[in-house]
Amino acid sequence: MPAALTSARLRLARMHAQLLAGPPAAGVVGAVRGAAALQAQDMKASKLGVRARTSGLALADVRRAVTEERSVIRTWAMRGTLHMIPTADAGWIVDLFGPVVLPRFRRRRIDLGLDDDLCDRAVDALPDLFASGRPRTRAEIVAGLRESGVAVPANGQAPFHLLLFAALRGVVCRGPDTDNGNPTYVLLRDWAGAWEPRDTDAALAKLVRRHVSGYGPVCPEDFAAWSGLPARHVRRAWELVSPTLAEVATESGSAWALRELADVFPAPRPRPAVRLLGPYDGYLLGYKERAWALPAHSVRRILPGGGAIHPAVLVDGEVVARWRWRGDGVFIEPFAPLSEDTMAGIAAEVEDVGRFLGIRATMDVAVG
Repeated sequence: MPAALTSARLRLARMHAQLLAGPPAAGVVGAVRGAAALQAQDMKASKLGVRARTSGLALADVRRAVTEERSVIRTWAMRGTLHMIPTADAGWIVDLFGPVVLPRFRRRRIDLGLDDDLCDRAVDALPDLFASGRPRTRAEIVAGLRESGVAVPANGQAPFHLLLFAALRGVVCRGPDTDNGNPTYVLLRDWAGAWEPRDTDAALAKLVRRHVSGYGPVCPEDFAAWSGLPARHVRRAWELVSPTLAEVATESGSAWALRELADVFPAPRPRPAVRLLGPYDGYLLGYKERAWALPAHSVRRILPGGGAIHPAVLVDGEVVARWRWRGDGVFIEPFAPLSEDTMAGIAAEVEDVGRFLGIRATMDVAVG
């Protein structure tokens, strides 16, 4: 086995795998597929995730991909959370995660007044509510179901959990948000078309290869943390693809990469690779541990608790600062003094975020 990858080269390799350095992705779909999906409970964050992995795209391009081309959709998948995925992958991803995630929320549904019979009747009634093809808000769906005789509780978290159930059954997915940011829903088959059922082994193999390609080098524990799949699924997935993987030694132990990529890890360059990551970026969600990318003394500034992940400044794969909007500009909070080259890279990124959003973004940096 070749000499172990240093921590610096491992970070850079993973940055390249996530399309955050090196050649940019070809369009919105390329960014989403190359990153193995983008976290999307925050739509603005997923749009920033596309920006960081492409070159020259604007916010309108992402909107067009979601609402007109329908080439990417948002639905619940890995870890039972909302993700942006290629529309072409929707069927097999939902078929894989639905049977895994739905039982986890059954007790919560029952506590909310959504027993199994009520959920099944609601799912059966949903297609008629979308006969016009128009996206519908959560309130409209609940009202329509109640009018059709399915007494869905209208308050609290019951409507959300019902639609989560329907999404994981492959009936609905998220549609375009309204102008004021409220979520809408559409029939998945209207947007993704019909799909042929894929057996579990085929889906597992495809998913784990997508993860290794988009996050590698990785280990099975990373795939388990990213996917949220049970241990038996993780073991089976790794067995299925192990002949196509190559073991890579790192300073913290063994990891694996696609065999065809295992000997081409990038070396550090004279000028740093800098990216501004939005909140909940996949780069910080694809691994069991984050210490290789996020210094221990700065963890709470990016991961304050409660599942939140703040926007981060990434330099050669390491998180070196936090950023946030302040007024019309970007406020940078470095964890330690940064070099002139790094500050120049950050300034270029701030300018590109503004270009992407169609605004003129200024930059301010915390002192001390």
